[in-house]
Amino acid sequence: MKTALQKSPIPHSRTFVVKRLKERVFDPNWHFHPEYQLFTVLRGKGTRFIGDHVTPFGEGDITFTGPNLPHLWRSDHEGEADRHSWSEGIVVYFHENFISEALFQKEEAIKLRQLFKKSLRGIDLTGETAFTVKKMLFNLLKLKGFDSVLELLKILNCLSRSAEIELLASPGYTNTLKEGDTERMNRVYAYVMKHFKQKMAVSDLAELCSMTPTSFSRYFKVHANKTFSDFVSEIRIGYACKLLIDHKLNSSQACYESGFQTLSNFNRQFRTVTGRTPSAYKKEYMPD
Repeated sequence: MKTALQKSPIPHSRTFVVKRLKERVFDPNWHFHPEYQLFTVLRGKGTRFIGDHVTPFGEGDITFTGPNLPHLWRSDHEGEADRHSWSEGIVVYFHENFISEALFQKEEAIKLRQLFKKSLRGIDLTGETAFTVKKMLFNLLKLKGFDSVLELLKILNCLSRSAEIELLASPGYTNTLKEGDTERMNRVYAYVMKHFKQKMAVSDLAELCSMTPTSFSRYFKVHANKTFSDFVSEIRIGYACKLLIDHKLNSSQACYESGFQTLSNFNRQFRTVTGRTPSAYKKEYMPD
């Protein structure tokens, strides 16, 4: 497991780093780091984990995450070597002292302070804001020197003034992970993503982590801020959403393909996670 400083190094001579990514996967490891991160997906899809929030991601996905908020973008095609299936994106890293304390505490920066506080839960950008920020990120890649700093400030100002944002992690979520925990949670996530279509027992995961079932259940609840069964349900529902939209399956097909044993439980869990029935969800994203 790479440490935070190895994860996203910013040279001492630079105020921030912006990168165009083109990789087999964005990052296979559950991790966190001390930098703020602004990230947009240009190509690829999969499952996004931010704090205790789990949801599918796809092209156009833009998020802003604060320091030490655990996250992972797990690609659907992880393990494939075909370069045509690689993921692409743009990522920006900057430290908390990117803006001087003297300026940050002034009246003019109040919206920026509010934005940074919200980012500790992770922010999903939507609507016109997402479209505008995506264009600005492309422009940021081309700029050098202080022009690039001004462009990043414009992006942050745009975010701070927008109402088109959704907070991701739960209000009470706090990062309780240590480096050893991230390695263990990576094993759990990898196992679940590989086996979620099958029946999974807590005892299987407990054995994987060298723990008793009771200890594992308690450990997972503390670090994921949800029960293991709720977590598995979210993964299955996220996959079912993709089946409904991308593969145009009906509710019954999506139910059994995503690992649920009964349609009634699937419908109940789907409404709990998405706030909609499968048919209403499909109609919203696939209008006639």
